[in-house]
Amino acid sequence: MVLAKVVGTLVSTQKEPSLDGLKFLILQPVDLDGHIGGGTVVAADAVNAGVGEMVLYATGSSARQTIKTDKRPCDAVVMAIVDNWEVGGDVKYKKGRDD
Repeated sequence: MVLAKVVGTLVSTQKEPSLDGLKFLILQPVDLDGHIGGGTVVAADAVNAGVGEMVLYATGSSARQTIKTDKRPCDAVVMAIVDNWEVGGDVKYKKGRDD
C-alpha cells in the first residue's frame, strides 16, 4: 500500500458499465514526512474518503480485493483513511492537526 493525499475528484459520465457506482479520486503520493512526491494516481474509492485526506491505496490485483471493486477493472483503490502515523516515535501526521 502507498500513502497519498486526496487532491481532487474525477467524474466520468460515460464509462464501462461495470464501473457504474464507483467514486474516483485523484491522489498524489506522499513520503513519510507528508511531503507530496511524484505524479498523480486516479483510484476508485472503497472507503468514502474526501479531498484533503491522507489515505492508503493499493494497485494491481490488490485493487480488486475490496467489496466495492470485486470483479471490476480497477488498477488502484483507496483502502483506508489515515488517522495518524509516526516514525521513530515522532508523530509525522495527525488527522485534523493544523500544520
